[in-house]
Amino acid sequence: MTLGVTAGLIAGAIPGFTVAMAVVLTLPFTFGMTATQGLSTMIGVLVGGLSGGLMAGMLTGIPGTPSSVATTFDGFPMARKGRPGLALGIGVWSSFFGGITGAVVLVTLAPQLARVGLEFGPWDYFALVMFALTITSSLSGKALLKGIIAGTLGLLVAAIGEDEVNGVARFTFGNDAIRQGFAFLPVLVGLFAFSQLLSDVQDRVKAGKPLMPKGTRAVRVEHRRAIAEVLSRWVVVLRSSFIGVFTGILPGAGSSVSNILAYDQAKKASKNPDEFGTGIADGIVAPESSNNATEGGALIMVMALGIPGDIITAVMLGALLIHDVVPSPSFISEEPVLAYSIFIAFFFAHFIMVTMQAFCLRIFVLITRIPMYILASVILIYCAIGVFALHNVGFDLWTLFLFGILGYVLRNLGFPLAPMILGVVLGDIAELNLNRAWSINNDLTLFITRPWSAFFLTLAAFSTVFPLYQRDRGVKAWTQFYFPIFAFAIAVPVVFMGGVVRPVLALCLVGLGVYLLWRRAQVAPRTDTKS
Repeated sequence: MTLGVTAGLIAGAIPGFTVAMAVVLTLPFTFGMTATQGLSTMIGVLVGGLSGGLMAGMLTGIPGTPSSVATTFDGFPMARKGRPGLALGIGVWSSFFGGITGAVVLVTLAPQLARVGLEFGPWDYFALVMFALTITSSLSGKALLKGIIAGTLGLLVAAIGEDEVNGVARFTFGNDAIRQGFAFLPVLVGLFAFSQLLSDVQDRVKAGKPLMPKGTRAVRVEHRRAIAEVLSRWVVVLRSSFIGVFTGILPGAGSSVSNILAYDQAKKASKNPDEFGTGIADGIVAPESSNNATEGGALIMVMALGIPGDIITAVMLGALLIHDVVPSPSFISEEPVLAYSIFIAFFFAHFIMVTMQAFCLRIFVLITRIPMYILASVILIYCAIGVFALHNVGFDLWTLFLFGILGYVLRNLGFPLAPMILGVVLGDIAELNLNRAWSINNDLTLFITRPWSAFFLTLAAFSTVFPLYQRDRGVKAWTQFYFPIFAFAIAVPVVFMGGVVRPVLALCLVGLGVYLLWRRAQVAPRTDTKS
């Protein structure tokens, strides 16, 4: 775990070298380990990578990872004002407290969610995957159509090869190599790592330059003062951490979304919102608390439901499958040693992260002096070795190459790669459960009449409309009824889930919908009177 955290810190500190890429490159090295050792190592890389991204963001203004984008908004200005040690300290300890909060939620909620997962049938899993895909596409922002196209392309890639249920070859064109389908790891490395490296070296001048000037000196982290600053903002820490956990539970969102959401909420709740972006502590605490807590929520989804919450946990899911461990609703009860090993590893990795951060900061300064074309070459070699070691099949190297070119083209055309990756990962799950549901009963109305399936399909429908709501909010009248109708619609499947708590929750949702409609009715007359 110490080696994993160190590798993650270094990888996260290198701009363009994402946490997902670091976890992917670690996966082949865990093949010879037990499942507990391998996953603990990868969790160390995950925690280190999430925390390492702040180093590059604060010292260079270039986010080391997508999860540290919002950190640069105030971290870089604070560092330029002559307080880099304080900025780094606030970032490190915010990551620590956010991660610990996520770990506590993971330990306390995962068993309960696992019991809920026992209620899931193939209809419900299929609906959950549909919701995951719509969430990913809707979070593509302005590139909604491109996000949907990328997700559909991922589903198409997942359909290539033999059908898992019937063994029928599809889209193989008579090629035996393609008949086995595209392995998940080469596709992932190609789309993310290889395409990113091509983007980094496409400019000859940029490729010959190091990431940081040679005269950069090591920076000493101000731990004591940073801890005091973070603890004095415990409300921001808790709010941002819970935003991170909630975002992590949503399939396809991830820390690249949660850090921006937490920053936005912190700015809205602040008494001095105009100071954000000038180098204040709140602007560092919020995103860094959120991105580490996100993975606690994402791990809940993987362990309790077997659905990856983001790209990183999609790799974790692949690691579980490679180690012959199949996540399921009964995963925690069937594999208690492995499940609680993951809990403990996620918890202690944050302590190791704080210890290793100061040491890795010096290494980061040295690595960033290497020209980009040399760094990219070394990374590409490791990618190729890791992919080939998966099955010892040369076709996997061609898969890496082809999907690297495809990812590079899609990236330049403005297509988000996350929907495509989740399409590849979730495509098999969706198809398998659709086949199972159809084999058990060919009545399609079960997708609507089963409470959990109806619940996720309702979420999927409103998730698809949400980008339109964001665009028209405050401009068109229909947006005033979006959340009231959403509360009423969600209450219907919840009330049919049975038990005692859920009908009460459904009544609360109906009450919330009525309250929102009442508020709208109160605001409208006042607006008319003023006008």
